[in-house]
Amino acid sequence: MNQKDILVISNMYPTDKHKSFGIFVKNQVEALSRTGLNVDVMAINDPESGKAKVLKKYLMWLFATAANLLSKGKKYDVVHAHYVFPSGALGLMYKKLWKTKLVVTAHGGDIDKMARKNARLFQWTKKILQEADEVIAVGTELEETIRTEFNVPAEKISLLNMGVDRTVFAPQDASQAKAKLGLPKDENVLLFTGNVIRQKGVKELIEAVGLLKSAGESAKLYIIGPAKDRAFYQELKADIAKFGLEDQVEFAGVKPQKEVALWMAVADVFVLPSHIEGFGLVALEAMSCETPVLGTSVGGLKHLLAGDSGCMVRVQNADDIKKGIQKILSDEDYRSLLINNGIHKAEENDQKYIIEKLLTLYFPTGG
Repeated sequence: MNQKDILVISNMYPTDKHKSFGIFVKNQVEALSRTGLNVDVMAINDPESGKAKVLKKYLMWLFATAANLLSKGKKYDVVHAHYVFPSGALGLMYKKLWKTKLVVTAHGGDIDKMARKNARLFQWTKKILQEADEVIAVGTELEETIRTEFNVPAEKISLLNMGVDRTVFAPQDASQAKAKLGLPKDENVLLFTGNVIRQKGVKELIEAVGLLKSAGESAKLYIIGPAKDRAFYQELKADIAKFGLEDQVEFAGVKPQKEVALWMAVADVFVLPSHIEGFGLVALEAMSCETPVLGTSVGGLKHLLAGDSGCMVRVQNADDIKKGIQKILSDEDYRSLLINNGIHKAEENDQKYIIEKLLTLYFPTGG
């Protein structure tokens, strides 16, 4: 097969400064590169918010992509856009000008939130999905929404998550990992990783830790991820003070992936209490580390946790979260069941298999 050229377009991509910003896209780019493909990336790598900053970074991204379109656009065999709008709109320019194959991955927020902001964005999203050659949905409910609400033919949609890198997210000795992180040996560790925003259910999780304390049970919650919404972060700090959890909740900031894997290894329970979730890749990463997962019955997450691959609780329900944590910590048989089923789920979603499937979407005849 002749060496192929791929362009990946994304409005999220990490840097050394912003390690977690779209890290799943970078992971896939690196995995594709290892197969021998030439992969270029046109992406936004700055998560800063504020109208002026957002306008500036999006304009710079647009101009840089337009320059790439005119100077290099003809060479690409496939353009793969992550997030339908706006990335898919830029990808559509390559298809229009150079007849390049366009693959678009919908991650959830682009369909459930961005497309719902107004009628124009909904129509833009619909146009991109319908004109793309291949549409990838990371979760089952997302796939159904794209097919039914955006009228995309089922044969053009593939259900394919980003996959877990099981060389990074692998089991480790918990006591050694605790020693590396300087954590007490007998501490019950609860872990959340992700953006510290309301939609991730962090507020209910902190309330659940408060309920555990009221019940006389000890557990410490570590929150890894960027606090993007400062007002919400202050609201959480107020909740921590209200429940008297200053010693039981710690914001650990942003960590590189290998360190996140270390934290997952020490966690007694990984908690992802999202209000909306396209798939829930971090939950799969925790499963790969042989850590029991508790999550909400929402979006792609409820399919990931089905069949006792994780403990499933109701959305926005702190009492449910508390009871789920208690059950995982106290019932050894249930804990083992979750861990074993989670391992199988991680094996099924190993990144190497996902990449193989992605390559068949790029090049159905093998190139």
